[in-house]
Amino acid sequence: MTALRDRMEIAEGDITKLDVEAIVNAANSRLLPGSGVCGAIHRAAGPELAGACEKIYRCPTGEARITPGFRLKAKHVIHAVGPVWNGGKSDEDALLAGAYRHSLELARDRSIRSIAFPAISTGTYAFPLDRATKVAVATVADFLGVCELPERVIFACFGADAVAAYRKELAEL
Repeated sequence: MTALRDRMEIAEGDITKLDVEAIVNAANSRLLPGSGVCGAIHRAAGPELAGACEKIYRCPTGEARITPGFRLKAKHVIHAVGPVWNGGKSDEDALLAGAYRHSLELARDRSIRSIAFPAISTGTYAFPLDRATKVAVATVADFLGVCELPERVIFACFGADAVAAYRKELAEL
């Protein structure tokens, strides 16, 4: 099996353009098109994505659901619902870890070899970037330490602050 560090990487830019089998959408619990990365994914995938999400209807915070990618390069979209930041008083770390873990489980169960994650909950949901990055990298590393799939995980970063936060966490593995 490939070394853990070699299975995780950082990409800066538009998650919808990455050459991966699945991209993760930082979704809301109703799986409705939203702002930020969610809106960008829905726009790039086309209206069929919203239709597929309507059929699922809901996804609890800390979990994930999967749909086809429709017009995206990626074959699949995994809709992960992270928590809204409430000062750390509402089990936010565990819920965020659950969103990452459930996404990875869906990928593994469907033999998806490559997946890209945005920085879930760090936009509109206001989860502190450094703390969210620690949770994301630790959760992904723990999962990859015991599972062969996915083979490759990309942290798709929007902006220099996110790139720096992920570089720091990956360097500390």
